[in-house]
Amino acid sequence: MTNEFQVHQPSPILIVVSGPSGVGKDTVVQRMKERGLPFHFVVTATTREKRPNETNGKDYWFVSKDEFARMIEENELIEYAVVYGDYKGIPKSEVRDALASGKDVVMRIDVQGAETVRKLVPEALLIFITCDSEEELERRLRERKTESSDSLSLRIATARKELQRIGAFDYVIVNRDFHLDDTVNKVRSIIEAEHLRVQHRKVNL
Repeated sequence: MTNEFQVHQPSPILIVVSGPSGVGKDTVVQRMKERGLPFHFVVTATTREKRPNETNGKDYWFVSKDEFARMIEENELIEYAVVYGDYKGIPKSEVRDALASGKDVVMRIDVQGAETVRKLVPEALLIFITCDSEEELERRLRERKTESSDSLSLRIATARKELQRIGAFDYVIVNRDFHLDDTVNKVRSIIEAEHLRVQHRKVNL
């Protein structure tokens, strides 16, 4: 009798890094890029105005509302949503091409968008980034000084609601001040562990 040993060949995973504004999810993904981790990082399309420190095609694809409407009509987005009055969405082709090449795909999106991805792609890996407390979250948002007082109040209220959506995610990581690399290490460990599962996540788009 011959024993056949089948080598475990995991499929690429679609990874969603999400959480409320102010928890540092953008910074976490940026550090992952800086460390050269072997992932494809999806760039989100948005109708929001570009901030002075942002680069088109790197931080976001900054598009007009007319162009975004065309993308919706032609079904070019995995998900899209209105966030603080502006549209944001994930280009479908970018994700498909990366997965086809065998790379894990990392998407940095808001909580509402993450839940939409879960419905569309049930096997996606959802990681919730948070901070120690609501008070800490509010402090971080105030210290950013990127919004007017009205916009800041809306962002704080929204962030508090988003903290209550943690149950929709697979993992939660507390991103503490001055421990960014520890947070990144945890994200990487989660992804590595997922690749060792017997019942692997098979993403179909």
